[in-house]
Amino acid sequence: MSKSSSSGKRSNPDNLARGGVTVEEPSVVPDQAGSYTELSVEEDPVLTEDPEPAAEASAEAEAEVADSQDAVAEEAAPAPVKPAKVRKPRRPPSPAMAIYGAAMSIVAVLLLGFAADLSVVGALHHNRDQHISYAQLRFELAKGTAPIGPLDSLGNPVAMGDPLALLEIPQIGLTEVVSEGTTSAVLEKGVGHARSSVLPGQVGTSVLMGRRAAFGGPFRDVALLRKGQEFTVTTGQAKSTFKVLDVRRAGDPIPAAPAAGAGRLQLITATGPMYRPTGVVRVDADLVTAAQAAPPLTVNIAPLVKAEYPLQGDPSVLMPLVLWAQALLLAAGLVAWARVRWGFWQSWIVGLPLLAALGLAVADRVAQLLPNLM
Repeated sequence: MSKSSSSGKRSNPDNLARGGVTVEEPSVVPDQAGSYTELSVEEDPVLTEDPEPAAEASAEAEAEVADSQDAVAEEAAPAPVKPAKVRKPRRPPSPAMAIYGAAMSIVAVLLLGFAADLSVVGALHHNRDQHISYAQLRFELAKGTAPIGPLDSLGNPVAMGDPLALLEIPQIGLTEVVSEGTTSAVLEKGVGHARSSVLPGQVGTSVLMGRRAAFGGPFRDVALLRKGQEFTVTTGQAKSTFKVLDVRRAGDPIPAAPAAGAGRLQLITATGPMYRPTGVVRVDADLVTAAQAAPPLTVNIAPLVKAEYPLQGDPSVLMPLVLWAQALLLAAGLVAWARVRWGFWQSWIVGLPLLAALGLAVADRVAQLLPNLM
């Protein structure tokens, strides 16, 4: 080693190059000029470490920073915007297509209305009419003005559809108001009384008819009655009790006529598949309680027409059917015109209730052309 008197410090370049070691020499004190001091060596801990791990850590840090920058750039990048779909304007239908659409609308409304009229809507119709008839019959029974024959309390013939009696058969859960007449229109309301027969509970044979399937089907389970079962009928004269004598179909033997002064009730409905009647079934029941006398007739009663017999339709509804069909045709034409002028949905929102009401009216008239016991 060599001495330095000017700066008091001396570093070895070889040491610095080899390991990063700094060599410091204390200053020479005058009275100690001839002596050497020991060199103090301080090592830098950072510089003495292995340079390879530090380089790897630095590279990893730079990679993490680069990744974070890329992630931030991806989040900040705007999402691709999808081009908006341009809806092409609807082309108005041609006159031929409008006529075809109107025709199909009429057919669809008729079919739906007919099916609904015989099932759900018909049952609701029947229930509503029964509530109204029951209220009227109850009021007349309380006042003592309920009909007890073919004439009402004012001496006029009882109108078709007017309530006459209350039929109760607990064995099949039946409680029905009996109305005058047995046409298809009357039997839509419930059970009907044959005008050619006496009222239930009077001397002689009384005949009641009811539907099996359509419009509530009040006589659906009448054929399930068994011999010896009892039920009641309430009229303006009394509450009469009947006992089932037999249930017979075509070809079965006819029971003997009731004795003089006795009464009998006959319940008639259709038999065969539902909505496709092929015959009639009759339930004969003898009067158990005392028979009531029928009032004398003071006017001539019109004979039964064909529409009042079992399994007959009512041709008198043909004219109303034509008028309702014309109204439906006109409404369908207006809906087709509105579709061209307003648009598809606008025309149907306005026209559908009208078409539905007219379709039900037409379907109801068509149903009256079918067998009255269906």
